[in-house]
Amino acid sequence: MRHVEQVMGFPVSVNVPDGDGHGAAVADVFEWLHEVDARFSPFKPGSEVSRLGRGEDVEPSPDLAHVLAVSEWYREATGGAFAVRRGGVLDPCAVVKGWAVERAADLLRSAGVPRFVLNAGGDVATEGGPWRVGVRHPDHPDRFCAVLEVDGLAVATSARYERGDHIVDARTGEPVTSLLSLTVVARSLEVADATATAAFALGREGVAWAASRPGCEVHAVDADRRVHRTPGLPLAP
Repeated sequence: MRHVEQVMGFPVSVNVPDGDGHGAAVADVFEWLHEVDARFSPFKPGSEVSRLGRGEDVEPSPDLAHVLAVSEWYREATGGAFAVRRGGVLDPCAVVKGWAVERAADLLRSAGVPRFVLNAGGDVATEGGPWRVGVRHPDHPDRFCAVLEVDGLAVATSARYERGDHIVDARTGEPVTSLLSLTVVARSLEVADATATAAFALGREGVAWAASRPGCEVHAVDADRRVHRTPGLPLAP
């Protein structure tokens, strides 16, 4: 079975090849993601994130405390290039997406779904396999620049081709233009997604930084169209 919904501003799809009997688990995935959207969106005035960002007397929930702690780790690890608060606005979306989708994948695993792909706007969590995941060519949307083969791994890409120069180096306040795309493969989407965004914020030096993180494999294309990839990147045969 395959189910798609628009959540958090992007399409989320769940593909369960052996879907019989797993409809309730898939429904739980989307119920969770809609809950996350309501609680963590910086664009909803009544969300927990918006209220905390405005300085209201809000005790962060354990989930939000976790997201903020992860965000702070990446801020320190990148020397301040990655930040979730800029200009007084709290926007932890760069961590929330991967964390929330990985939690959704855990719901499927807990329900005994043996094989699935959960695709959230191009960031992917998998179970079972092997699955093939294409990395979009930064200049040609109808082509791939790499095809990965993964089994129980997550793949996340930060790039300029979908939303323009939206990733900012918080140290300078300027958009990062030295990279076109940076993809990270890791055991969890929380790590893959946050690492990809934090590495992109570092610019060219972020490629080596992401590659140095335990359990992370990297594929990147810089602004000169040079391809960088780690030796352990799981390229499809």
